[in-house]
Amino acid sequence: MTAGTLAPETESIQAAPPIQSAPVITRKPQLPALTGIRTLLAIFIILFHFTPPHLGLLYPVIDSAYVFVGFFFLLSGFVLTYNYSDRALTLSKRDFWLARFSRLYPIYMLVLLISAHMLYDEWLVRSHAEFWRGVLLTPFLLQGWSPNLATFGNTVAWTLSCEVMFYFAFPFLLYAWAKRMHWLNTRGRLIALFFALWAIGILPHILYTFLNPDHLAAPADRYTSTYLLRFLKYTPPPYVCTFLAGVTLAKLHPLLPFTPRQRLAVAAVALALLGFFFYTGAVKHVPYIFMHGGLLVPLFGLLTLGLAGPNPISTLFSVRPLVLLGEATFALYLLHFNVFMLIHNNHLPERLHLTEYDPWLSYAALLLLAYVAYRFVEDPARKAILRRFSRKPKPSPSSL
Repeated sequence: MTAGTLAPETESIQAAPPIQSAPVITRKPQLPALTGIRTLLAIFIILFHFTPPHLGLLYPVIDSAYVFVGFFFLLSGFVLTYNYSDRALTLSKRDFWLARFSRLYPIYMLVLLISAHMLYDEWLVRSHAEFWRGVLLTPFLLQGWSPNLATFGNTVAWTLSCEVMFYFAFPFLLYAWAKRMHWLNTRGRLIALFFALWAIGILPHILYTFLNPDHLAAPADRYTSTYLLRFLKYTPPPYVCTFLAGVTLAKLHPLLPFTPRQRLAVAAVALALLGFFFYTGAVKHVPYIFMHGGLLVPLFGLLTLGLAGPNPISTLFSVRPLVLLGEATFALYLLHFNVFMLIHNNHLPERLHLTEYDPWLSYAALLLLAYVAYRFVEDPARKAILRRFSRKPKPSPSSL
């Protein structure tokens, strides 16, 4: 989450007027708490998909952890803008897309290989035409654009279709904001824009609930599956506003010169309100589709601002184990569903006579596998791709 400095130009041999130095991209402060919280969000999502008994106090959060997918999209918009906003007019689209591709695709290809066994299950439950469409779309990260195929092969990989769309649009958005939308860069206007995006983003879900176009006999829940519901849950368009809210939040962030005490208060209020929502039973009285549509985005935004600077709560989220695993959350998120299924479909705990330690042993295996995949696949492949294809000038050996 940092940027390097531009290499200095070489000196001219002939006398010449002083040369104006090239603009310097300053190294921005690290945001380790936002990396640490990604670890917790990913673990909550794993526990949501494969929930063990006896979770006690954690259960009210785990039971609604699907909402944290939206938190990831908001963080994506925030972190990208935080890192690149000062390069809006000079950012190379090719270099940006290459950086995103190198981070995303190697681990995705690994997951595709690991998930090959799921193709047989897809063949059994789908028409042949739909199966082959899934086979064609999935390697190109396009499956999320089809509500029926969004979960093809790997239930959670539809989110990558969303991220790819955001990554493609981001350089254009950043440039347009710098050239034509800079009038938005005041605290009042950015706050208004954030809430406008939140309202627009949740509007289709409100309309669905009240118009009931699928004529559901009972309120929708996590097991309800119709074409329209799958469109709202899995395809990229419904998440555009959440991503843009993250972008807006990053633009607002430098205009809010919080002291550590004020930032502590912001983080504490956000956590308290989230705790109130989950633990008082309020979540049970909110339509499921509202939750999926980003109802909690304002609280996620508030927590993001609270963790984006020094204070005791951000220090808590910045502990070394959380940050180390946070670097591997992309691998953890992509791997967890199919690997967990692979472990249990092959009855590995039973074969190893470790059933009494499961599912906790499976969770530990997922964390370990994700970190190993990050260290030995994702990170090395990213660096290799950037070395081979990046057009960024290499620093001179004589430069200090």
